[in-house]
Amino acid sequence: PRLSATTIVDVRVSLGLGGPRVFRRPLGGRATSRSLLPHRLRHPSSTKTSVAVASATCSGDGSQMNVSSSTGRALTIQSHVVSGYVGNKCAVFPLQLHGFDVDPILSVQFSNHTGYGCWKGEVMTGEQLQSLVEGLEQNGLLEGYTHLLTGYIGSASMLRTVARLVRKLRTYNPNLVYVCDPVLGDNGRLYVPAELTTIYREEIVPLATLLTPNQFEAELLTGMTIGSEEDALAACASLHQAGPPSVVLTSLDLDHSASSSSTITLLGSTSQPQAERCGQRFRIVVPRIPSYFTGTGDLCAALLLAWTAKMPDKLGRAAEMAVASLQGVLRRTAAAQAVAEAAGKTGIGCRELRLVNSVDELLHPKITEEVTWLD
Repeated sequence: PRLSATTIVDVRVSLGLGGPRVFRRPLGGRATSRSLLPHRLRHPSSTKTSVAVASATCSGDGSQMNVSSSTGRALTIQSHVVSGYVGNKCAVFPLQLHGFDVDPILSVQFSNHTGYGCWKGEVMTGEQLQSLVEGLEQNGLLEGYTHLLTGYIGSASMLRTVARLVRKLRTYNPNLVYVCDPVLGDNGRLYVPAELTTIYREEIVPLATLLTPNQFEAELLTGMTIGSEEDALAACASLHQAGPPSVVLTSLDLDHSASSSSTITLLGSTSQPQAERCGQRFRIVVPRIPSYFTGTGDLCAALLLAWTAKMPDKLGRAAEMAVASLQGVLRRTAAAQAVAEAAGKTGIGCRELRLVNSVDELLHPKITEEVTWLD
């Protein structure tokens, strides 16, 4: 029943009450209650009106809570911002739209992304990530993951914990798909400590199913300079030898045409057998949209995960759909920016991706840039 305007509501966690309960107490009347949860909440403390704990003895088996949806269940570890769209804010919503159950872990939690004048927040450590993993495992909640997605990881301890987590998840599901966006930097500038390059190269890349570096990151991971399509394909081959069966270089400035300054190239390669009429190597050339965006790499990696799950033996076609979705979001965002600027609004907040307004683009993208097979 609806709560009346004269009803006081409080939530109590009490040992033995069968879980958190809402107490509906009309002014001057007797309190009644109904359970918020269908199962018993076990907690070692005595009756209190509010409870805050850092850790507790785990009991029971929660594995049935972690049953995959028809699409899959994804654990995504990357940055989070309260306001705006980068990292997990770019990944969780699109993956959920595509039918995934998504469990996010926040490698950092900031008020906003670092493109603003200032930001506040905290960075997760490897020890904190390990604590979360232990809690999930003790409750049987590491079972059922079909996909792992990682993005920005800011410390060596956390990156090494991620490597241990991948191996652990594969003890539960040997077929776990690990999509790794090795966020190291862009345009010749590192975003993370230099030591992470070696950790990625030696410990993370060999575990990845699909690797999605940009041009600068691919050069760091291979030690090669990429200035042409041939160089990019050689870099992909080098990365295949390191471990990942599939590689997508997400943003390349190449000299394949005179108009390269007005286009961006996505180039992919896989060593896995592909469906009929789908090559193992491909390129997609897209026009540059004359604006400033953040979170595009994070969104691209999430979309590649979503579409490859639907087309597991058609990497090029999956990339074609991911690019179409991404371009659709960027076009909608650019249009919103233009409207804001016409109204005299020029702050960086006007440039945030319009994800929530782009459901059609995320689910049913219009392909305007087609894949070109290179085999």
